[in-house]
Amino acid sequence: MPHVDIKCFPRDLNDEQKTALAADIADVITRHLSSKDSSISVALTEIDPDAWKSEVWDTEIGPQMDTLIKKPGYQM
Repeated sequence: MPHVDIKCFPRDLNDEQKTALAADIADVITRHLSSKDSSISVALTEIDPDAWKSEVWDTEIGPQMDTLIKKPGYQM
């Protein structure tokens, strides 16, 4: 039951673009984890740039740096 929560700065994506993004992510999950499309969920959470450090870096990225399979190319 993979769930993907994409956190990013605000984007001006319409519903069609969001649907396409979710479909692309689901395709990758299906291909690499052999999941069924019906078991995959995708969320898009937009985070204000001023809140990125406290809401994402300090709670999710920084503490998990050793276990991330793709590390960011920036430090905070």
